[in-house]
Amino acid sequence: CSEIFYDHGPGISGGPPGSAEEEGDRYVEIWNLVFMQFNRDEKGVLTPLPKPCVDTGMGLERLAAVLQGVHSVYDIDLFRDLIAAAAKLTGAVDLASPSLKVIADHIRACAFLVVDGVIPSNEGRGYVLRRIARRALRHGYKLGQTKPFFARLVPELAHLMGDAYPELPLKQEHVVRVLQTEEERFAETLDNGMRILEAALAQAMANGSKTLPGLTAFTLYDTFGFPLDLTADVCRERGIAVDQAGFDAAMEKQRERARAASSFKMAEGLAYRGAKTIFDGYDTLAEEARVVALYRDGSPVDALSMAQSGVVVLDRTPFYAESGGQVGDRGELTKSGACLTLFAVHDTQKIQADVFGHHGHLMHSALRRVLGDHVTQKGSLVDPDRTRFDFSHSQPMTDQEIRTVESLVNRAIRANYPVEARIMSYDDAIKSGAMALFGEKYGDEVRVLSMGDFSTELCGGTHVQRTGDIGFFKIVSESGVAAGIRRVE
Repeated sequence: CSEIFYDHGPGISGGPPGSAEEEGDRYVEIWNLVFMQFNRDEKGVLTPLPKPCVDTGMGLERLAAVLQGVHSVYDIDLFRDLIAAAAKLTGAVDLASPSLKVIADHIRACAFLVVDGVIPSNEGRGYVLRRIARRALRHGYKLGQTKPFFARLVPELAHLMGDAYPELPLKQEHVVRVLQTEEERFAETLDNGMRILEAALAQAMANGSKTLPGLTAFTLYDTFGFPLDLTADVCRERGIAVDQAGFDAAMEKQRERARAASSFKMAEGLAYRGAKTIFDGYDTLAEEARVVALYRDGSPVDALSMAQSGVVVLDRTPFYAESGGQVGDRGELTKSGACLTLFAVHDTQKIQADVFGHHGHLMHSALRRVLGDHVTQKGSLVDPDRTRFDFSHSQPMTDQEIRTVESLVNRAIRANYPVEARIMSYDDAIKSGAMALFGEKYGDEVRVLSMGDFSTELCGGTHVQRTGDIGFFKIVSESGVAAGIRRVE
């Protein structure tokens, strides 16, 4: 491994790397090279790699600082202009304020996350975005800013980085709407939450304690939307730690309450370890199959008596298991023409033949055409009576937008496009223009579903043979289900 350092000169404090005086910014690492030659196994044995390689990483902003003759990345032109814009919006006077640096860095991170399809939420990538945004908003509050300011930095960011990243100015309005919605949402609780946190910190200091109670941190998280790392940031500034164990205990109690309140049960404990069931539902609705296992109340049994419920495992099946928003099929298992039992995927509804006419793909394509490319599927449900589709969009649809989507979908239905499914590699599918869902995990081979030139997506569900089989399409409701998520039914 080798590291390349740049010497900013004697005017900056600090000594060479590895020396007793290395603290300081005079010598800054701008590049490193890792020469990868061996594989080390669990016993520590080194085996030469069949293809040695060099893993190289460059500090892009640090290199920009060198080229621009400054010694801090926050002094390069990009951050200098963003910091100035943030100071103007917040009323800050000290351009060296760490809070301004946080805001400038975080607006860039948030904007590009939204451009890539991430929406603030309480889980996964969405929660990463929410934590970054709320941390920046807290620093704005620290500077005395109580009015929305964060989303107003997006135009300046698009101006500074739009040439290198043209997708940013193209989606600027969408980014502004998403971040503005998140800012307004957090503003409702930020002031009250900070008052509670300040009071708790004052109480801890008065008692000589160096720890914020975990229950207080959890209340801030659960009631006021304070991510734990935001609370920890504030505490760190006062020399106080957060009781992580107490926070975790309060979180676990909440999860237990949620589990107790939920009526949804899953057969996760089944001990079946046999061969995978072969799915033939793309080609047929009836199939000869062999029962390979039976379960009742989660335990294997040799038989199920009349009126008993249980789980039947088959060697092959046309029944589509609940997935991707499509509910699982129900039907009958028969022998010699006599109905023996009813096989059902848990919590499903009976699906008639016409429900295989999925509106979802056509609706997804139409929504993107009408509202913009930022629209991505966030959830769906297909059952015999209705189709429900959740998608990323930060504001209610207008009546005209709803009518236009209906018109586009019905036009595609009347065109009676053939519904064609192809199996291909993931890379080839993306190159062909097929749309993949952000954050979804796909295998090396995927199923690509095309409906004429109107829609091409990756999908494993069952479908009609032609779009004309779907029938008339009508949106009966449009509503919001979460911040930045809309639902049509």
